[in-house]
Parts: sequence; C-alpha cells; structure tokens
Amino acid sequence: MNKSDLIDAMAADAGISKVAAKAALESFTNSVTKTLKGGDKVTLVGWGTFSISKRAARSGRNPQTGKTIKIAAKNVVKFKAGAGFSGDVN
Repeated sequence: MNKSDLIDAMAADAGISKVAAKAALESFTNSVTKTLKGGDKVTLVGWGTFSISKRAARSGRNPQTGKTIKIAAKNVVKFKAGAGFSGDVN
C-alpha cells in the first residue's frame, strides 16, 4: 500500500472526501515529525511508539569500489509495534 492507496482507504472508511483524508494524513505525519524533532516520542496505545534512535558513526564499504568509507552519526526514526498491533497480522 502506498500513500495514495492509504488516502483512498481512509476516505472510504471514514466516509469523507479524498482531499479531507489527505489533509488528515498530512496533519498526522507533520505532528509526529514535529514531536520527534523536538526530542519527544509519540505513543499510540495498542498500536505502537515512534521514537528517535541515535546511530553512531561507523566505517563501511563502497560496494562498487570496495573502498572503506566513514559513515557519519545520525538520528533515525524507530517504530516499535504495540501488543495489539504486533500480535496477529495474518
């Protein structure tokens, strides 16, 4: 499922227009992004938690040349599924 498919499904499930569903999805993603950039985490009970994880600097290899390169430290988004979401996906 891509973003367009998700917007279509949200609009159909909620009985709203695709424009309203797109606005709601963008509002959600913007709110999560702002919260994570602020250093906090976002917890949706029964679904999961978004948080920031610090990835340390490390060395790696360029697969084309085999040359060793340095990979800078960075922050990455992490999602941990909640009990209600991770239990049965089938």
